[in-house]
Amino acid sequence: MENQQICIVDYGLGNLRSVAGAVEKCGHVPVISRDPAVLWASGKLILPGVGAFPDGMANLEKYGLVDILNNLVLTEKKHVLGICLGFQLLAKSSTEHDATQGLGWIDATISRIQPTGEQLKVPHVGWNDTIPNRNSTLFQDTGDSPLVYYVHSFAMHREENALPSEIIAGTCHYGAEFIVAVENGNVFGTQFHPEKSQLTGLQILKNFLNAEETHAA
Repeated sequence: MENQQICIVDYGLGNLRSVAGAVEKCGHVPVISRDPAVLWASGKLILPGVGAFPDGMANLEKYGLVDILNNLVLTEKKHVLGICLGFQLLAKSSTEHDATQGLGWIDATISRIQPTGEQLKVPHVGWNDTIPNRNSTLFQDTGDSPLVYYVHSFAMHREENALPSEIIAGTCHYGAEFIVAVENGNVFGTQFHPEKSQLTGLQILKNFLNAEETHAA
C-alpha cells in the first residue's frame, strides 16, 4: 500500500506540516486540504489538531466538514486517524470550557486530567510510556511499553468510559489511567503525537497507513 494519497484534514488547527512530513517518511503522498473532492479521492484521512475542543468542532462546522466526514467515515468506511485534539473530537462530547458535542464516532467523553495525590503538572507534556493492547494494529512492532510524546490537558478517562476492551488500543498512566489510543473498525485515534514520537511514532503511523480495509464495529 505504498504511495497512497493521504489527506490531512485542514480545519484551521494543528501542526499540519509536521504530520505531512511524517506521512511522507512512511512512503505515502500527503496532501493538506479541506476540499471535499480531495477528501473523497484520498485513500485515508488524518484528523490532526492542537487546541481546544469547542474551537475544533466550531471549525469543522465552519468549513462544512462534519457532514462530509460523517459520510466518508461512517458510510464509505474510509480509514481515519485522529491525533491529539483530532483524537478527542472522535468522542461524543467534551467538558472543555463548555460542554460540546463531538463527532461521536467513539462512544466516549473527554474531561480534564485530575492527577490527585501526586506532584504532577497539567498540561501533561512530554514523553510517557504507553501500555498497548496486544491485538492492536497501531502498536504492532513497537514493543511492550512504547515511549511516545504527549501535550494535553484533557483526556478520555478509563473510569468514565466503559469502552469494550477491543476498542481500547492503548492506555497511559499520569496520576490516573486514561485511554490514549482507540481502534474501532476504520476509526483510529491517538492522544499522543506519532509525528513527534521519533521512530516509534513513525512505526505507529505506518501501521495505520498500511492497515487493510476493515468493517467498523
